[in-house]
Amino acid sequence: MKIALAPDKYKGSLTGIEFCDIVSEGILSVLPNTEIIKLPLADGGDGTIEIIAYHLGGKRIELEVSDPLFRPIKVSYLFIVSSKTVFIEMAEASSMNLLTKEEQNCFLTTSLGTGEMIKDAIHRGAKTIILGIGGSATNDCGIGMATALGYKFIDKNKKEIIPIGKNLSKVERIDTSNTIKDLKNVEVKVACDVTNPLYGTNGAAYVYAPQKGASINEVELLDRGLKNIANLIHDNFNIDLQKIKGTGAAGGMGAGSLVFLKADLLSGIELVKELIDFDVKVKDADWIITGEGKLDSQTLSGKTIHGVIASAKNHDIPVAALCGSITLSKSALKELGILYSDAILKDVKNIDDALLNSKKYLKQMAAKFATKIK
Repeated sequence: MKIALAPDKYKGSLTGIEFCDIVSEGILSVLPNTEIIKLPLADGGDGTIEIIAYHLGGKRIELEVSDPLFRPIKVSYLFIVSSKTVFIEMAEASSMNLLTKEEQNCFLTTSLGTGEMIKDAIHRGAKTIILGIGGSATNDCGIGMATALGYKFIDKNKKEIIPIGKNLSKVERIDTSNTIKDLKNVEVKVACDVTNPLYGTNGAAYVYAPQKGASINEVELLDRGLKNIANLIHDNFNIDLQKIKGTGAAGGMGAGSLVFLKADLLSGIELVKELIDFDVKVKDADWIITGEGKLDSQTLSGKTIHGVIASAKNHDIPVAALCGSITLSKSALKELGILYSDAILKDVKNIDDALLNSKKYLKQMAAKFATKIK
């Protein structure tokens, strides 16, 4: 029997790699002759670099860039020298986690540090850049990132603005004359699972800015600024951002990446699967076991498990899900394509017990599954 293990992380508890090791132990304790393939996954959010490094190797490049409030911060990204491919997580330089609760306000933050990482990678000879944009603290439409690459955003007084969300509405001209030369020779792919438009009631500001510390008044100003940038981009680049899904991702970083990096906006999980040849490796498996901390309705919108199920359906492979908690009904799981499911929270005392002893309970669930299919 061949079983493929393809989990996401249990956030705050287990990495996808740890999941694979633990579930493997549980299965082999019951079915010792099973062939097990470990294929931990991520959907482009935090932790994706660790997963890519696990599968493809590469070296960490460390450097100092600007945090969301322009302060120096040490960050790193992954560089695979053989293919000149770089993996950058926006969260390294521009995430909410870098700020205290009092500092969190996307009206005043910048994506400059992410741009500085991209600039460094290009100077080191990168030919392909894969950018994960989850967890951002910004709503600057990527103008901070673009500023690091030589774009200038000019106000009515012909002065260059400070690239933060607050100043989006002040931009009257985009100067592209000093962008770094090698930018046009780099292919950029952005892991982007959000489908929000750039502005409007479903746009970046109204949906996400309140979660990033913006007041009601600031949200309105941010939305007005995003619309202003969209109009300038339409005039300068002939791109109608409002018609493109995902441009509202990460405070408009989806739009900024598409325009200033000429990036493709792609599903994070599909991008990771493609990079590691996931479909080739699982095609003759008897089962795929997946899992994540919480399997709920959000799983249906482009998350890791959804991507695993899509591949399983293509190859007619049954799927089992071993999770921290599951809030979907049995019928919903079956409709989703999950034939077997189990959750740690189903049988434990409380959430603290589940977090403290997640490894033990996961191994027990894996052994239980193996006994079921024996």
